[in-house]
Amino acid sequence: MSSHKSDLLPPLLTPVETSITAEHGQPQLELLSVDQMLTKYCGEFGFWQLKHFMFTSMAWALEALHTMVLIFADRELDWACEPGGSGCIWDLDKGVCGLEPGSWRWVEGGDGWSTVTEWGLVCGQKYKVGLVQALFFAGCMIGSGIFGHLSDSKLGRKGSLTIVCIMNIIFGLMTSLSPNYWTYVLLRLLTGFSTGGVGVCAFVLATEPVGPTKRGIAGMSTFYFFSLGIALLSGIAYIFPSWRFLYIASSIPSIIFLVFMLPFISESPRWYLIQGQTDQAMKIMHKIAKSNGKHLPENVHIVLDNEAKSCGHKESVTASVIDVIKSPITRKRLFLLMVINFTSAVVYYGLNLNATNLQTNLYLNVLFNSIAEMPAYLLTAILIDRFGRKHLGAATQWFSGIFCIIGSLMGSQGTWKVMRMVCGILGIFGMAGTYNLLYVYAMELFPTVVRNTALGCAKQAGQFGNILVPFVVVLDGGLSFMVFGACGIVGGFLIFWLPETLNKPLYDTISGMVDEANESMMLE
Repeated sequence: MSSHKSDLLPPLLTPVETSITAEHGQPQLELLSVDQMLTKYCGEFGFWQLKHFMFTSMAWALEALHTMVLIFADRELDWACEPGGSGCIWDLDKGVCGLEPGSWRWVEGGDGWSTVTEWGLVCGQKYKVGLVQALFFAGCMIGSGIFGHLSDSKLGRKGSLTIVCIMNIIFGLMTSLSPNYWTYVLLRLLTGFSTGGVGVCAFVLATEPVGPTKRGIAGMSTFYFFSLGIALLSGIAYIFPSWRFLYIASSIPSIIFLVFMLPFISESPRWYLIQGQTDQAMKIMHKIAKSNGKHLPENVHIVLDNEAKSCGHKESVTASVIDVIKSPITRKRLFLLMVINFTSAVVYYGLNLNATNLQTNLYLNVLFNSIAEMPAYLLTAILIDRFGRKHLGAATQWFSGIFCIIGSLMGSQGTWKVMRMVCGILGIFGMAGTYNLLYVYAMELFPTVVRNTALGCAKQAGQFGNILVPFVVVLDGGLSFMVFGACGIVGGFLIFWLPETLNKPLYDTISGMVDEANESMMLE
């Protein structure tokens, strides 16, 4: 515990450095950064942060619904020969290709049960299933970058989250009315565009008001809501198996969130601060302190980290992805984070989408996959502050990669098929922990002024991996597992090139973060 406290000492300022001399008998003005104010006066994770965190993180469940709905909406149903149908030879592995029309039929709900059965997306048209899924993730890639920038600049975290939720509702409901395949493709692309901004905005908004020593475990807990959304989706899909009703039902939670939860969510005080709206930032800090049973003195004033060091001297706090690239420190971090997000996305979403190829109960497969993720979140949340972000991130990726490689060596029949499925579940277990950890890690690697922009770029790289996933899944089972395994191993090695951020403060500006990094290098 003492070593953790010593790690916090360099960024924290002495009372002499963070105060302005009192005049005319007035109390001495104390200038503190957000992290300092949370730690000293407001509380790092009290009732206010808990309520705000719970409401904001529910947006992750919405992202899971709009993303994973394709598993059920675009599934290929079981088929059977028509009684007395000539030219129909039962072979489930070969499918319906080559059978005479009218000699077979879809079981379960018939032609309108999924997009595959309604528009005949089988055999020579099967590529269209992968196409619509790839274009959805392409929309996510574009949206995460755009809304990541907007949430750092004009719209703010809450403003961006509000807009993407409204768009998700509109496009989700419109998708249920798609008259043909190409309209469906367009609406899924637009849904991806809005969905891409949900996770970035929600994660940063939920964790920015949390103090430095509690931020890691809080950030690691956000992905429980994503798994909750997947589990909820399996139940919704079971009740509403028709793909049109499924899109309507999966959009209703977004309406509930928009009407009953979003009004009780506050904008980030850090965003107000970098926008120069210090009065708004102070109002939120006073609310946090009061709700947590603390007292924030009137002589305490909130400032950026670099202003605190210069006793109130201000500098420009506007920045963009260009500024991230210009700085050698942030440029290296961004590049590595993008590559690691790419490899992690290929493994995580690849193993999830591969559930349709296991030839077992799809509803239970999706439910079990979501349940398998939750112990990973708990374990990484417990270990993240003990072993740090870097070493734990490497371990979870290698764990996933090794079991994927083992799965690639298994056959696809009998007991071997079951063992491959188990390897896939263990692969999801490891990569779910990695995905969770990466969001916490990425948030701590970049300052407030470009935090969502950097996260958006990293998520864009991950979405590019998702675009390729549908085409990897259709490969031979062993080959696809080998690709997943290689990605996990490579990502585990790359993370060692990033710095450790355990118990480090969240910086507000690039200059503040660079100055601290230079000071640390001089001390070493």
